[in-house]
Amino acid sequence: MSERLCPRDEADVVEAVRWAVSNERTLDVAGSGSKAALGRHIQTDVTLELKGLSGVTLYEPEELVLSARAGTPVAQIEALVADAKQMMAFEPMDFGPLLGLPPGGGTLGGLMACNLAGPRRPSAGAARDHALGIRAVSGRGEAFKAGGRVVKNVTGYDLPRGLAGSYGTFAAFTELTIKVLPRPETVETLLVLGLDDAAAANVMSGAVGSYYDVSGAAHVPADVAARIPVVAGAGRGVTALRLEGVKPSILHRRGKLEEMLRARGALSFLDADGSHAFWRAMRDVLPFALAEGGNVDTAKAVWRVSVAPMAGASIGAALREAGAVSFYDWTGGLVWIEMADAEPHTRRVREAVAQAGGGHATLIRASAPVRAAEEVFQPLDAITGALVKRMKSGFDPGRVLSPGRMYAGV
Repeated sequence: MSERLCPRDEADVVEAVRWAVSNERTLDVAGSGSKAALGRHIQTDVTLELKGLSGVTLYEPEELVLSARAGTPVAQIEALVADAKQMMAFEPMDFGPLLGLPPGGGTLGGLMACNLAGPRRPSAGAARDHALGIRAVSGRGEAFKAGGRVVKNVTGYDLPRGLAGSYGTFAAFTELTIKVLPRPETVETLLVLGLDDAAAANVMSGAVGSYYDVSGAAHVPADVAARIPVVAGAGRGVTALRLEGVKPSILHRRGKLEEMLRARGALSFLDADGSHAFWRAMRDVLPFALAEGGNVDTAKAVWRVSVAPMAGASIGAALREAGAVSFYDWTGGLVWIEMADAEPHTRRVREAVAQAGGGHATLIRASAPVRAAEEVFQPLDAITGALVKRMKSGFDPGRVLSPGRMYAGV
């Protein structure tokens, strides 16, 4: 894909898509390219590179709302809202390090196209839950808008949420409006040391279900903890419970949790700096981004599995027999799995998910040939598959936009 189209505004995007439709060409919808290695590997005629559509067009801190063009760097938005003591509460993941790229390269459009979210996902929701409005161009070459700049403004189909996570296969975002939220004053993380995966799942579930407002719960077995500098010295598994807010409230809640959990294992804690480092490692899957010695290692296949929180440990145990290494976020419901080598063992992973009660397994990191041959995303049931195909036919009847990025024929 040597040819690229680099539009500067929405009108250029409309023109580019209409050109592709009339000339029966296919477009790979991209922002900065930081997530080009996600999804199925596809061959298209031209890359539609949207990073030129950049800039914040509206920010009203008092209204908790921000609008920006699709190519605006996420890092720029995070810095802007941080200055106003606000944040994107869903903690968007930065895939750069995991995929062997520099951090900070993602764009707002790419974030929403992949529906990214980090450790706060169970309490704050995913990216789609913070989408208020969009402007986009369909595969027909038609510009459209949906939603607006307030939370309750939707009649009919909720397109801002519906198009999130579609990986550019239905439409190319040109501008997005999202809600932002106040940033916690500070943070600490209570650590329970030495638990196995199943015991950690019980501890996380109890803590998150308590009155103590735990905003993040993760478990890293000893072999994974050794790859995270801020907890490497523990020498054993680490179960982390994040507490955010004002300092007196955190101290009170931490004390109550310590009383509740003291009998479960040795306790420790991370201060604000240590907490930020640890939860960034969870968010960006940094334990699987670097090999020994700090070198980037993208050769090993990596899976992202979403299941019921208490089922995660059984998946980790089932795949450990194949040499896989796992850690757990989202109270145990998000399992990150690094395989022993480049072989993804797709059948084995999907069988483990099915035996655990069902869920979604996505192959996040693999070579291009593997991603072209394997079902990268969880296979769709007949009803959902028919619905997805109907949506593709409605938005992009000529299959111009990133055809096959998620599913063959879509």
